[in-house]
Amino acid sequence: MIFFRYFILFLICMQCFVLQAQEQQSVDFLTANIDVQPNEQSKKISGTVTYTFNVLATIDSVFLDAKKMDFTTVLLNNKRLKYKVDENRITIYKKLKKGKKYNLKLTYQAQPKQTLYFVGWNKKDDKNNQIWTQGQGKYTSHWLPSFDDMNEKVIFNLTITFNKNYQVIANGKLKTTSVKDNLKEWEFRMKNPMSSYLLAFVIGNYSVHKEVSASGVPLELYYYPKDSAKVETTYKYSKAIFNFLEAEIGVAYPWQVYKQIPVRDFLYAGMENTTTTIFSDAYVVDSLAYNDTNYVNVNAHELAHQWFGDLVTEVSSNHHWLHEGFATYYAYLAEKEVLGEEHFNWKLFATALQLDKVNQKNKGEALTNPKASSLTFYEKGAWALHALVDLVGKNAFKEGVKNYLEKHKYKNVTVADFLFSIEQASGINLQDYNSTWLTAKNFPTTKAKEILKKSSSSITTFYKLQKELTVSKEQNSIIIDRYWNKATSNQLKKYIVEFYSKSLSNAVKNGILKSNDVKLRQKLLLNTQKFTLEDIAYFESFLTDKSYTTVENALYKLWIYNPDKRAVYLEETKDILGFSNKNVRLLWLSLAIMTKEYNVALKNDYLKELRNYTSEKEYFETRQLAFSYLNDLFYLDETNLVDLIHATNHPVWQFKSYARNLVNDILEKKEYKKMLLKLEPQVSKEDFKYIKSRL
Repeated sequence: MIFFRYFILFLICMQCFVLQAQEQQSVDFLTANIDVQPNEQSKKISGTVTYTFNVLATIDSVFLDAKKMDFTTVLLNNKRLKYKVDENRITIYKKLKKGKKYNLKLTYQAQPKQTLYFVGWNKKDDKNNQIWTQGQGKYTSHWLPSFDDMNEKVIFNLTITFNKNYQVIANGKLKTTSVKDNLKEWEFRMKNPMSSYLLAFVIGNYSVHKEVSASGVPLELYYYPKDSAKVETTYKYSKAIFNFLEAEIGVAYPWQVYKQIPVRDFLYAGMENTTTTIFSDAYVVDSLAYNDTNYVNVNAHELAHQWFGDLVTEVSSNHHWLHEGFATYYAYLAEKEVLGEEHFNWKLFATALQLDKVNQKNKGEALTNPKASSLTFYEKGAWALHALVDLVGKNAFKEGVKNYLEKHKYKNVTVADFLFSIEQASGINLQDYNSTWLTAKNFPTTKAKEILKKSSSSITTFYKLQKELTVSKEQNSIIIDRYWNKATSNQLKKYIVEFYSKSLSNAVKNGILKSNDVKLRQKLLLNTQKFTLEDIAYFESFLTDKSYTTVENALYKLWIYNPDKRAVYLEETKDILGFSNKNVRLLWLSLAIMTKEYNVALKNDYLKELRNYTSEKEYFETRQLAFSYLNDLFYLDETNLVDLIHATNHPVWQFKSYARNLVNDILEKKEYKKMLLKLEPQVSKEDFKYIKSRL
């Protein structure tokens, strides 16, 4: 009887939940006119939003998701009414009649703990001051009363008021601006509906380079004024990628304008907010950094999302492949267009290796698993599309994709919707394909190999080499020499070096060392663990290679294995900073401090500079490197520890996790424990919270 009573209560609760969901489904939100003003000092945002919505069935309440917000005005058709606010939402109680249109006006204030980020404020260096958003799925409700549901699509118009000395960028087309005293108002307008997680804005010091696509779409490429010399390398191929994707997808770019904005300490590589991609400024690179890491793939990936994710949006995370797998694959196609077919095929080869390793660990995941890893959604997802093209043919695939997008534009979709469109276009039943590539846990490595062999002679050659090295009694170096001398593909050579560096003959190594191929030389350097006396003379030339990764690794290994010339190597590299994280400079400072005979009078200056790089004004990767070198080689002073305490609450979770792990380690040492306790009055309670939890 007790079980029965609880079962009845459970049913009642479930009925209430379903009723609430049905009531919300009975409301169709149409437009949102938003007027907000962020406050950089209090790190709050205040604003007013007016929604219009149609009622599809008579109901007695409607709600909006709103995380920890204070409301001062709540009006329905300009009349006050009963409402309730909790930590997660605002619920309006009023009988709403079927077939009637309503206006809901909300005036509110919030201090978001996530989603809206104030970066660099209250620091001495005001050039890094930024405000930016990151909604990712369902988090816009932290700064705007909205919808933690991708199925609710609304036309959002956003007006932002801020200091006139800054630039404001947001979704949609900039309609007007106006200035009053020290404040400026930017008014942005959208034409078509989108999910609220794609709503975004950025505030900072920016200049803009403008282009126009082949179809007439305005392209706005933003950059920091100090980085004007890096615009060309950062945004290399941007216009070509846009033109290619629009033609390849076969559906016109679905929005009025396309903007790309780099921001500091971004949580991810990039985010495809509608019309407004935000990306990490680590991708703002010069010509040397471009050879190691560049924005080309992320650029294409986020642009592809404007169709796959923004135009058509998943119903739920069970269908997340329709976002990430598609954006990854179309980015690969764009890279194929600008970087060549060899690049494309070997990239797929590399991801097939990654996925096969997951198989071997029995950790494979289905693409329909809503909790699958990024590797599954992105790389296995891209492979699933590549296999589909191989199965149905390129023409049928393109026709199916076009029909799928046109039929479901500005709506939400399922995997079944996509497969139906491909089946209609190709006339092929995709049941076996679905079970092999989408619902099966393991990656079909054998089928992937067959596809790669058909499309790439150099990959076929690599597989032959692997087999011969396995079955032949001949020396590995002799076999590799034979294949190497016949190889015309640099991609093939790179993988031979990566897989078989220990079996390379001196002739092959000498050829690489004397070549001008930056990537091939880098592969050899990274795969040479120890330098012989013979190696040293060759690898010294790597200190001038056009690659910050190569310079960093060459400097470190030469310093280790040729101590007699340490001062020479340091002098040769003393003016190199490296990537945005200053990788070469931080290594250089550490080695310069430890090299007894080098610039003895400047040791304290070098240590002071290294310590300064843990400061909050620095890029988080720079700070992490500096913390690592100081902790491993020297010691953390009080200023470094204050910086570390702040880092334990950093918005980038990887850096926050690193900082907290470092705190855990240093608390094992009594002197650090005493210092941390002494520093408590210098930081906020929130920042010291983690330290206190570990003491």
